[in-house]
Amino acid sequence: MVALSAETKEAVDKFHATALENGAVNEGDPGPRSDGNYYGYFRDLDGNKITARCLIGK
Repeated sequence: MVALSAETKEAVDKFHATALENGAVNEGDPGPRSDGNYYGYFRDLDGNKITARCLIGK
C-alpha cells in the first residue's frame, strides 16, 4: 500500500474524489478512523491500494 500525507481533510477528500472520477475503485470513504486521523482509500487502475491521510489525531 502507498500512503500519501495531506495537510487538510479537504485535500484528502479531493484526492479521493479525483481518483474515483478517473476510474479508481473505492476501498474506504474518506473519514476519521479509530486513531483519530483522517484517511481515504482506493485502488488505482493497476490494483494498487493507495491511501491519502491527514494526521490530526493523538
